[in-house]
Amino acid sequence: MKKSSLKASLYLNSAIFIMVLLGTIFMLTGFKFMINTSILASEGLLVFKYYTVDSNIFVGLASLLLIVYECLALNNKVKEIPKYVYLLKYIGTVAVTLTFLVTLVYLAPSYGNKFWFLYQNSNLFFHLLVPILSFISFVCFEKTDFKLKHTLYGISTMIIYGIFYVINILIHQENGKIAFKYDWYGFAKGEVSSIIIVFPIILTVTYLISVVIYKMNRIKII
Repeated sequence: MKKSSLKASLYLNSAIFIMVLLGTIFMLTGFKFMINTSILASEGLLVFKYYTVDSNIFVGLASLLLIVYECLALNNKVKEIPKYVYLLKYIGTVAVTLTFLVTLVYLAPSYGNKFWFLYQNSNLFFHLLVPILSFISFVCFEKTDFKLKHTLYGISTMIIYGIFYVINILIHQENGKIAFKYDWYGFAKGEVSSIIIVFPIILTVTYLISVVIYKMNRIKII
């Protein structure tokens, strides 16, 4: 990889990691640097129930690992960055891109003119900035030799989270109904049976994102 691409990736990954670190600290402590809102907001360990938080932390850690290897590569300490490091970044990028799209296409319209709350405080990082920077860094500067089979790794986080989400709904349902506090993304819309339809759709969308990012990564953009 060219040193210019390594440096660009290093800068972007550094920004990603810092934003994820700050966003996580802010959520855990309840610190707010913008207008106060309770929409999709929790404090303490409850923040980890959100795929948004989990996916951002994942890509943040993957970015940190890349930072270490990129520093080593720029100082000629290693000849090349291990493939698994790029694979972790790829998985994280797919995950936060899904977060970005779900927020933009599903959550924002459902909140109407209150949708700006989805981009306040830590969610400014998690719903917008981190996904955009992750996408740019991976597609433009972190070129890989992945094969089409590697796109299946892209859906791994959604499979794990989806299983957790479905089990959570099933164990808290009453007569086929589920309270919003156990369906915090509103995917089931109060009906447990709805999740049987929604989960495969989200999984399909995630895989499509995985394929698109894979193909864009193979294009020589810069």
